Amino acid sequence: MATFSLPALLPRLLPLLLLSHAAILPLSAQVFGNEPLAHTYSIVAYGEATGEMGVAVQSHWFAVGSIVSWGEAGVGVVATQSFVNPTFGPDGLALLRAGLSPQEALDSLISLDAGEAVRQVAILSPTGAAAHTGSNCIRYASHLNNKHVSVQANMMLTDSVPAAMLRAFEQTKGPLEMRLLAALEGAEAAGGDIRGRQSAALLVVRAEATGQPWVDRRIDLRVDDAREPLAELRRLLLVHQAYEFMNAGDLAVEAGDFDAAMKAYQSAMTLQPGNEEMAYWTAVSLANTGRVDEALPLFQQAFRANENWRELTRRIRENKLLVVEGKDLRRILALE
Repeated sequence: MATFSLPALLPRLLPLLLLSHAAILPLSAQVFGNEPLAHTYSIVAYGEATGEMGVAVQSHWFAVGSIVSWGEAGVGVVATQSFVNPTFGPDGLALLRAGLSPQEALDSLISLDAGEAVRQVAILSPTGAAAHTGSNCIRYASHLNNKHVSVQANMMLTDSVPAAMLRAFEQTKGPLEMRLLAALEGAEAAGGDIRGRQSAALLVVRAEATGQPWVDRRIDLRVDDAREPLAELRRLLLVHQAYEFMNAGDLAVEAGDFDAAMKAYQSAMTLQPGNEEMAYWTAVSLANTGRVDEALPLFQQAFRANENWRELTRRIRENKLLVVEGKDLRRILALE
C-alpha cells in the first residue's frame, strides 16, 4: 500500500492547507484492520509554569509508548490511538512546526485519512489543544480538552474515564510529569481499559529546542509489559529523578562546587536508598577531594553489594578517574 510522507509534500500543500482543510489527496491508503491497535487512554498537556509539554498513555497492549506518544521540544506533542495511524505523530508535529495551530493540524490530518472513523488523536502545542474521536471508536470513547490539556480514551470500562483524568490532572500540584501520571492513575481508578492493563509511557519535552534530542526529551520512560504498569512507571520516574540529582552532582564537581555536589548526591541517595552505584560514585567524588574517611563507608556499601566494584576501583585509578595516593587506595581496597 502506498504511503506519502507529509513533510516531503508540505511545501506544496501548506498554502492550500492554510486556506482550506478539504481533502487534497490521500495521505495514505489506510484501511480498517491494517493499523496497529492501541485501544487506550492518554493525556497531552502543557505546563504553564515551565513551557514544557508532555504526553502519557496506558493500555492493555504491548509497548504502547512505541506507537502512541510523539513529541518535539518547542513544537508540541501528539497522542495517536485506537486503530493507530502512525503518520499522525511525525506529520502532526511537522504541521505544528510549519505554523499551523493544533486544530488546523488535526483537521488537515483527519481530512486526508480514509480511516478517520476509527481514529482517536490529540494534538497540543503552547497555543492550545485539539482532539478527535472517530464515530466508530469502540465505546466508551470520548475526549475532553481545554487550552492546556486534552484527555482521550476509547474501549473504556465506564464513560467517566476522561472526566476523572482531567480532574486528577487539574487537582494535582507539582511538575508536569507528576500531574500526567496522576491523570493516568485517575483513569485507572475510574475503571480504565475494559481489558485491563499492560503497558504505559511518559514523555516530557522542553519548552525550547536545543538541537540535541537527548536533551530536549527531558523525560522519556516506557513500561512495555507489566502486571501493574502505572506502579512501575511511578517507580521509574522516582529512579529518573534520583539520577537527575546524580547528574547535577557531577556537574557541580566539574564546576568545583563540592558542597552543591554533595547536596545533590545526598538527594539522590535519599530517593534511592541502597543504590550501590550512587553510593560508589559519591564515594569516588569524596575520595577525589581528599575526604577518603567519608568515602570509605560508601565504598564498603558498594563492595558488599557487588564485588566487581572493587576491581573497577583499580581500573578507574589507572584512568585517573580516581585520584588517590597509594596508601589510600590500599585502605579502600582492604574494605570488607
